[in-house]
Amino acid sequence: MQPIKNPLGRVFIHLSIWVFVLYNSVPFVWTLLQSLKTKKQANARTPLFWFEPTFEHYSELWLDKVPDNFAVLVFGIIAIFVTLILFSVLGKHLSISSVVVKLIILGTIVLTLWSIPLFVKTAEFYDYFVNTIIVGVGTVIISIGIASLSGYALSRYVGIAGVVLIILALAFRSLPRMAFGLPYFWMGQISGLYDSNFLVIIALAAVNQPFAIYMLRSFFMDIPREIEEAAMIDGASRFEAFIRVIVPIMWPGIIATSLFTLVLVYHEFLLVRILTLKNWTLAVAMQQYLGGISDSGSLPLKSAAAVSAALPLLIVILFYQKHLIKGLTAGAVKE
Repeated sequence: MQPIKNPLGRVFIHLSIWVFVLYNSVPFVWTLLQSLKTKKQANARTPLFWFEPTFEHYSELWLDKVPDNFAVLVFGIIAIFVTLILFSVLGKHLSISSVVVKLIILGTIVLTLWSIPLFVKTAEFYDYFVNTIIVGVGTVIISIGIASLSGYALSRYVGIAGVVLIILALAFRSLPRMAFGLPYFWMGQISGLYDSNFLVIIALAAVNQPFAIYMLRSFFMDIPREIEEAAMIDGASRFEAFIRVIVPIMWPGIIATSLFTLVLVYHEFLLVRILTLKNWTLAVAMQQYLGGISDSGSLPLKSAAAVSAALPLLIVILFYQKHLIKGLTAGAVKE
């Protein structure tokens, strides 16, 4: 596609994009405003846009008992995450490996999440949030680890068997969730893993495996075979060539596929609801805040729950938006 050089055409395109962005952002912004209001302000007949914000609904949502040093705790958590963001940005200019930077950031986040219940008494919503992180990260690691090897093999094998495997994988991906839910429910009951994160991770990794394989295969097909063949001529095995040569080239595609997988897992409702009794993720737990099951479901509390559930995934997507766009425009649409 040739770029548009007409100034009026470019202005029209930019205005259209901004109108589209604002139109889609209004519901989230309004929900955020509602979560910062009192019950009286949120239910007022005339919508209020200027008011004194309150965070009592977020504290009610996340904490079972608000401590006296709640403000200090909040600012401490914010300071930790701001420091991590600055460290990730400055780490590129320091003589520190990117892998080391990511491990330090990941370790700090895990340590922070683990230590918060030691200082304050958290509510159920915090447990749902931790379950979501465990299930999301675990599913992505297993799914991408298997899909990388499978997608690489299918991209290099051009026989009819490879095409049949891809078609079968996509056919399994199109099956309804109930077709997977009942067998895994039966397996969980027999093995004693029912209502555990491990069972949910295994089920979601299996369900999303075909999608990850198909998407990674598209990325692998863009990499010339001569690159790995040159490494093999120099003495590397095929697996060594894959790990040391192909994976670094494929890293943006792996991140894009991981993000798509994370989005699918984050919003999964039916399988998690079938395979768990109370050990829910946020997608399932939101029913008691938005569905009227909870007797404490005021409008600001529901809005705070919606914002709290959407914000973590939104931050991750914004942080890796370049790789996600690459996945939308490249690997996700190629044959």
